[in-house]
Amino acid sequence: MIDLFLTAFVFALFAAGFRKPFVWVLAYAYIDVLAPQKISWFLLQQISISAVAFALAFLGWAYADAKQGSRLTFRQLLMVVLLLYCGATTLSADFPEAAWDKWSWVWKALLFAAFLPLTLRTRLRIEALALTMVLAAAAIVIGGSIKTLASGGGYGTLRLFVAENAGLYEGSTLSMVAVAIIPLILWLARHGTIFPRSKAVTLFAAALIFACLLIPVGTETRTGLVCLALLGALLLRSARRRLLYLSLAAAVALAAIPFLPASYTARMGTIESHAADQSASTRIAVWNWTLDYVADHPFGGGFDAYRGNRVTVETSKVDTAGNTTAITTEAAVDEGRAYHSAYFEMLGEQGWPGLALWLLLHGLGLVQMERVRRRLKASEAPEDRSDAALANALQQAHIVYLAGAAFLGIAFQPFVYMLVAMQIALARGVGRRLDATRPVSRMRQRKPIAAPVAAA
Repeated sequence: MIDLFLTAFVFALFAAGFRKPFVWVLAYAYIDVLAPQKISWFLLQQISISAVAFALAFLGWAYADAKQGSRLTFRQLLMVVLLLYCGATTLSADFPEAAWDKWSWVWKALLFAAFLPLTLRTRLRIEALALTMVLAAAAIVIGGSIKTLASGGGYGTLRLFVAENAGLYEGSTLSMVAVAIIPLILWLARHGTIFPRSKAVTLFAAALIFACLLIPVGTETRTGLVCLALLGALLLRSARRRLLYLSLAAAVALAAIPFLPASYTARMGTIESHAADQSASTRIAVWNWTLDYVADHPFGGGFDAYRGNRVTVETSKVDTAGNTTAITTEAAVDEGRAYHSAYFEMLGEQGWPGLALWLLLHGLGLVQMERVRRRLKASEAPEDRSDAALANALQQAHIVYLAGAAFLGIAFQPFVYMLVAMQIALARGVGRRLDATRPVSRMRQRKPIAAPVAAA
């Protein structure tokens, strides 16, 4: 039944695009986030719907969309440069077969993100994209939260739509995205026009936020806990009654502790004792190996260069019995371990130039959203207040990603690059609107020069 529904929905989106070509852009975003072709077991698996939606989105814009004011911004050019640089490193990658396999989806993520702002010409289109991304991610989040309530979840055991440890279906990545979309959910509930504010919208938004909070519990990921703590601090900045907010947050956290699975609290306890946790110790060893690697290969080793690493991991376990404390140290050799950090992923694969481009792209996004928020903060106009709130939400989601990326190899996660595209479109739209309403200064009129008097 699910297969029939997904197939009908995808083809309905494709058909709607012939009337409104922008729907093809939304269709690609939906397919890229949810991956319905992986959920399906028949028709959608036989057709490359992602490639079809990708091509239709570009063709729809080229032949049917207005082009007034269409120009590439600096951040779009940065993505194009990063795309070309990644292509160059792929040509000389240490592991060509694996590198080309990763390149096959990375180039689409970067190219689509660079193209996307050209289609987001109106506030309605930006909202439509945000809504599509949130609802597509919500389909995974809601299913995972229901299973968490039913079984308590477990690290690596929470079965979602597909039994695949990639994309948003990887537990830590899903936890990060679930936390990151909470600010967007709040913005859509308060300022959305596609589904205007109502009791039903508010209730659904509240239920979806609750589901997002359950995902880090169900997946038992430490990254999710870090992202939740960070988002709580970020929301404090925009809270009107901060003391009340802090009191409620503390009360909810304390009330939730007795209901948390024992396996979850045990796993979160390893955050403080990383020396005894082989997974955490391995990450640190791989990061050290990456620093040594780029010392000899400053331009990186191409995609999946981590396959060449060989690290020795030492873990120590402390056992205390009465007045006696015994420390046991174990050493293990590991090979081909992934970076488990977007920062070291960029450094190892693309070297110092690639890391610099990546950091500049994301750093400018935070600055850009802060500028938009401050420019509109004092305005009482509903449109300005809505755009300021969206800038704040996109900034918060971006910061959550950058924090989660410290522990996840998600440097090229397509979901995040769509957030980047929305930032670019919002900043350009706000700038265009403010420039149009800014009073034009009158040029000083120069007095005409008197004609010389002819001599008598």
